[in-house]
Amino acid sequence: MISYLLNKIGYAVLTLFGVVTVIFFLFNVLPGDPAQMMLGQNEDSEQLALVKAKYGFDKPISTQYLYYLNDLSPISLHSKNEDNYTYLRENKYTATKLFSIGNTTTVLKFPYLRESFTKQGKKVSQVLAETLPNTFVLAVSAITIAMLLGVFLGIVSALKKDSFLDKAIQIFSTVGMSVPSFFSAILFAWLFGYVLHKYTNLEMTGSLYELDDYGENFNLKLKNLVLPAIVLGIRPLAVIIQLMRNSLLEVFNQDYIRTARAKGLSEFQIIKNHAIKNALNPVVTAISGWFASMLAGAVFVEYIFGWNGLGKEIVNALNTLDLPVIMGSVLIIATLFVIINIFVDIIYTWLDPKVNLE
Repeated sequence: MISYLLNKIGYAVLTLFGVVTVIFFLFNVLPGDPAQMMLGQNEDSEQLALVKAKYGFDKPISTQYLYYLNDLSPISLHSKNEDNYTYLRENKYTATKLFSIGNTTTVLKFPYLRESFTKQGKKVSQVLAETLPNTFVLAVSAITIAMLLGVFLGIVSALKKDSFLDKAIQIFSTVGMSVPSFFSAILFAWLFGYVLHKYTNLEMTGSLYELDDYGENFNLKLKNLVLPAIVLGIRPLAVIIQLMRNSLLEVFNQDYIRTARAKGLSEFQIIKNHAIKNALNPVVTAISGWFASMLAGAVFVEYIFGWNGLGKEIVNALNTLDLPVIMGSVLIIATLFVIINIFVDIIYTWLDPKVNLE
């Protein structure tokens, strides 16, 4: 287990290094001056020079890249003579000094994702801390709905193979996989948030926390979670139904199932103790992939429902060319993908003892 985790961590570091490299050069070769993007129409030559010096935009692209790696690295090097562009000068209170050699100081710190271009010097980490929890709540709610209903309907469909109920579930599954999320979001918002509002008491738009009528306190609004969670869960629900049905039908043909039936075990005991656990492997793969994708791909759903999450923040950052927020969001999403994949591999060993982590 330890050697497996060390190998996975090594691969994760290499993967994230590749992601960092790609997003840095991708966004830094875009046309336009980042300093002018930050200042908008109010820039003058003096302000432009100050911003370039502060954020290192006046340096060669290779130097900027090394600065970016240095800011993201938990263990980084800083010169005592550097300007306030560096992490250490701007964030002394969050960095722990390890040792110094000459003018170079080595520090231990959290990765520094820079500052937003459009939010008056607000750190990207603060922006993500405000939006990522909302997206996480939405994704967990959606995947929970998809998992519970998908596994249940998949089992029913497999047990009632070729019946009217099976065909109805298959039609629902096919439609669910075919309809784009943005269309489902618009349809559900209009139907349940507008046409049937007096019956459902649901709103077309809204986030998890909203300001009260006096604009002083944030109130928890769980009802705003219902529609976006259902919409976001429709496509993974459809996939899980198909996977669970097909996997369970394949398991039913295995020799150990026939042996269990020959021993006189009830159908319920066979499904509960033998079939479901062995049929869950492809479902776990789907759930892990969809959950990671939800954290990254809830853009349209969040934007249509006005959900203040990471997806909506990415759209706003793209509209305003807030490059640090975009780059930080992509890096966080990539990190979550890596972490989720490691957990999925560990879960496999519980579902199937034949799987060896080593």
